[in-house]
Amino acid sequence: MKIAVASENEMVAGHFGHCSNFNIFDVEDKKIVNSESVANPGHKPGFLPVFLGDKGVEVIISGGMGQGAIDIFNKKNIEVVTGAAGKAEKAVMDYINGALISNGSVCNKHEHHDECHE
Repeated sequence: MKIAVASENEMVAGHFGHCSNFNIFDVEDKKIVNSESVANPGHKPGFLPVFLGDKGVEVIISGGMGQGAIDIFNKKNIEVVTGAAGKAEKAVMDYINGALISNGSVCNKHEHHDECHE
């Protein structure tokens, strides 16, 4: 399973589309077996869900995300987990162990990065 985390370096980003990178973790038998960091290629409506889907991502973890991106991920059968914070690797381990549950944090405005945790 591939799990991507919208990140600011090693930390979970507050807003999916405006993150600096995606940490992508390969998980087997509830263990991380590989990880890579991929630069965010740019925030264009509808692009990032396709970009990550093409990389084989099955789960995306973020602090917050707009409804449009959530809808596209859902159409691609990619699970969306929002409301995460802290280190990206810990968020993945919490998800694997059932301790990270999406809180449905949907960003309604994209002008201000700090509005995504409401």
